[in-house]
Amino acid sequence: MKARLSVLHTWVRTAGGPLIAAPKSELDHWAGVDDNDGPVETWGDYGRACAVEGYIGLVTVGAQQALVLGDEPAMTTYLTAERLFVRWAAANSEADLVAAAKRALADQPDWDDDEDLNWEVQEAVVLFDSAIPGVELEPDDRLIIDLEPGRYRVRATYTKDEDNWMILVQLQPTI
Repeated sequence: MKARLSVLHTWVRTAGGPLIAAPKSELDHWAGVDDNDGPVETWGDYGRACAVEGYIGLVTVGAQQALVLGDEPAMTTYLTAERLFVRWAAANSEADLVAAAKRALADQPDWDDDEDLNWEVQEAVVLFDSAIPGVELEPDDRLIIDLEPGRYRVRATYTKDEDNWMILVQLQPTI
């Protein structure tokens, strides 16, 4: 669920599983947790999101692909100008974390070699807890991200400075 920590950014929370950035027009195709009997891999769409190994991965939602932000159930926001998801692992304040993320990006982070993929985007995406069915999202459960249609290289890394630990996921338009 989304929590407003300050006036700076809107953060999306998870109850413990991965977040997903799904195409807005395909939300009715995301069922979230269908059934929680048995191993998590059998829990419907949520199980598919949980099967993503590492920080990022793609799953099909309707006729398009959605970006899964996995590994850590971290609060996440999106910095539009930097095309950057910032996942909060540890920080004293939102302002400190966002400033540290921007510094890390300016210093050219060492992107993880195995956290690199291409994502085709056709419209705005909605970031939310993958356990929630897309048709049941409330305004406080999500963050709408207006992306230009096109192909994006998506890279991720874990980085930290003295007081701020975060996972960064950047979208870079490709030609």
